[in-house]
Amino acid sequence: MSQQRATRRRFLALASATGIAGTAGCTERLKSVTGQSGGDPSNETDGIPDESSTPGLTDGVPPLETEFDSRERFRQPGDSFEDFADLEPWTVTQGSGQADTDVVFDGEQSFRLRSNGSENIIAERSLAGEDLRETDLSFAVRTSTPDSITINLRIVDQFGSDKIYSLRQIRYRKPDVGWFRASPGVFQQSAYEPALDHLDRLEIQVLHSMPEAEVWIDDLRTHETADQGYVMLSWDDGMLDYYETAAPMHDEYGFSAVQAPVPRWVERGEDGVMSISELRERQDAGDQIVVHGTHNPIAELDDESAIETRLEQDKRWYIQNEFEGANYIVYPHNSFDKTSLEHTTDYHYCGGFNQAGNVNTTSVYGFDPLVLPRTIGHDLEISKRCVDLAAQHNQCTILNFHEFSAKNTMSKADYEALLEHIDSADVEVITFDDLWALRAGDR
Repeated sequence: MSQQRATRRRFLALASATGIAGTAGCTERLKSVTGQSGGDPSNETDGIPDESSTPGLTDGVPPLETEFDSRERFRQPGDSFEDFADLEPWTVTQGSGQADTDVVFDGEQSFRLRSNGSENIIAERSLAGEDLRETDLSFAVRTSTPDSITINLRIVDQFGSDKIYSLRQIRYRKPDVGWFRASPGVFQQSAYEPALDHLDRLEIQVLHSMPEAEVWIDDLRTHETADQGYVMLSWDDGMLDYYETAAPMHDEYGFSAVQAPVPRWVERGEDGVMSISELRERQDAGDQIVVHGTHNPIAELDDESAIETRLEQDKRWYIQNEFEGANYIVYPHNSFDKTSLEHTTDYHYCGGFNQAGNVNTTSVYGFDPLVLPRTIGHDLEISKRCVDLAAQHNQCTILNFHEFSAKNTMSKADYEALLEHIDSADVEVITFDDLWALRAGDR
């Protein structure tokens, strides 16, 4: 095992086991990756801010309600690059585009893009004179056709080389999910590195496989690129397969995981599901246990009071069982919509996800706190490409797994190969605490 690649949370867990941190779960326990274990509180490690500079980050089990609306507080990160107040610089080469003063994220109008039937949409503007070195992008997006759609930002330099930032898929269960901010990672680029200080144009591409597509784009912003790449290993449903098979491999490499168990399954003691004591054991070993809650699609709830009740009751179970990751949420069935998001901010600071079977990465400073993208970990080569892209472009990949017998999860042998690949890559394995500290830190 490479000791340099052991996460700081894992290090603290090991220290706790040898008596350095004292009794597991006590109030004097050393803090997690983003916390402080004494010394100068201004210290940072690997670019992740410490707890003193991160609003909403708690030491130990969090309170039931959040102190602020994270989507509102961090609604417009970075610097404005294009507000779409003037569409004169834009040319729509496929589909159609126009100003929309009724559906707006910020300012007086947004850029509404529509396909002419099943064709893709392309809009472009000049980037002459711009310098986007060490820069990531984010944009506000809304769509009435989210089912099978990809949104790309393609940057082309004066020599024809390009870089494509891609939100690969938006998988919601209802058409109206409202505005959210996407800060997609790089999906691909030319063989020759584009000269980002000698640019030609920016393209917005909407790729789809539907009879028609409709998208609104607004508030395009720039962000500094992170100091390194990051990987989050996210395991849903709290299956015993993780505890018995994956966890020992994680321990060998010193990698923490994010786990999202289903309370009802745990309470029933269902076959193949981890117990509370096993989940706590993994928390003490460095894993972060986050909210998955009632395993039914939340977007199917029409009554707002029912949404509020469900979110409150779900989080309360994690708090009562002393799970410290209860400020974060993974939506069951990837189901959320505009209404549920408005209530989720009352209980959670960060989570998601929209997800895809292909590479679907994110920058760390510009994403919507409650609409994170992740990649389904069903294929070893796709997952390795996610890791490589995160390392190359200093972005974050969130890889999602369930159990090795499931179609949406690669085999045990492939997973072991993936962990070996991560260990050799220039990335850090992180938990939600780390990602939240990066997003909410003073940038």
